[in-house]
Formats: sequence, C-alpha cells, structure tokens
Amino acid sequence: MASISDDEFDRLLTQFEREAVHLEARDAYGTAVELPHMAKWATGQPDDLAWLRGWCATVRLHSVAGRSVRRIRIVSEPLSDYQRWSHSIAWPMVEAGEDIRWAPRRSVSSVAIPGNDFYLFDDRLVVFLIYAGNGLAIEKMASTEPHDVRLCRTAFDALWQLAIPHRDYQPV
Repeated sequence: MASISDDEFDRLLTQFEREAVHLEARDAYGTAVELPHMAKWATGQPDDLAWLRGWCATVRLHSVAGRSVRRIRIVSEPLSDYQRWSHSIAWPMVEAGEDIRWAPRRSVSSVAIPGNDFYLFDDRLVVFLIYAGNGLAIEKMASTEPHDVRLCRTAFDALWQLAIPHRDYQPV
C-alpha cells in the first residue's frame, strides 16, 4: 500500500473508466469542507449547498458517460448529528446520479468489512481513507493487491443487498 496525495485522489475521482464505489462506516466525520456547513445546519441557518456543485457536476458527467457512482453509508440509529445532516443534504448528489444507500448498523453485523472507509475504482484500485478519532481525514492509502480489491468488492456487494436507497430510507 502506498500513500497518495489529495491531487492524485481527486484525479481518480474524475478519471475512472466504469465504476467507483464508496463505503462510509463512521457515524461522524470532521472534514474541513463540511464542518462549517454542518455548523450552519445545526443552528438552523440555510445553506445553498453551492459547495456541493463541483461534486454534483462530476457525478453528472460520469452518469452521462455511463459510469456508475455508488455509496453506502453504514449508520447507527438513531442517527448521529453528522448523519442526520448528511441525510438532509444528499438529494443534490442523488439527483446528479450518485446512488446513495443507507445501511443501518444493526442489519450488517454478519458482513465482514474492511477496517477503514474506502473507494474502489473499476475493481482494480482501492483507496482506503484513514481518519483520526475526531473524524478528520489524515491519509489516503492506495492498493491494487488482489486481496484488498476482493475484500472491498465482496463487502460492498454484500452491504449493497442490505442497504436502503436514499429515496426510501427514513431515519429513525
């Protein structure tokens, strides 16, 4: 496994050939981009979600080109504040073409999952997302090892069968 830069990761998000799948398994994150917007949400302030436009445009381009972007969020119920906020802002991404699904933690106990969140690109490259305890991203580790790819593919496919599409998920 090798550490990759944010620029390399951004390139991977735009240049995959067929499919990008993403697993999120934490109840809270602390990304520098998201924290100010979540703070506004927590105080009831409106957010025009302009900061999501770049990602939504990327997803639209993938969708038009026939590429798939799918995400599973494993969540504890009742949802954490972060996950309630995340649920509240998911529609623009879904409308852009990202298939987001929610997997209640209680329903996934028998699924073996990797120890870290990940992106899997075209069943050939995994990027593990490493977070500090407070939810801040600290590193991205890339692997093309067949075991890592197989582990992530198997976990994602098993979770996908249990996950609830965003349009149908009603948070507890």
